[in-house]
Amino acid sequence: MKPCDQNIKKTLEITEKMIKLAIKGDMGSQDNGCGILYGILLDSAYKIKKIAEAEKQAHIKKGWWKKDIG
Repeated sequence: MKPCDQNIKKTLEITEKMIKLAIKGDMGSQDNGCGILYGILLDSAYKIKKIAEAEKQAHIKKGWWKKDIG
């Protein structure tokens, strides 16, 4: 897998962690400040994920994306 594809893959993994943290954080939120923080985190994660998925699809169409072996 090319380094650029590895970075896209890592970005997608990070966004999944961001989404999980935002949901967990919001569930334990006890004030408006935390709610705002986790809302921004969740929104940002979805925006980044959308861009990374689009870039992954572009690499697939170009024939660059190869499955990670191992």
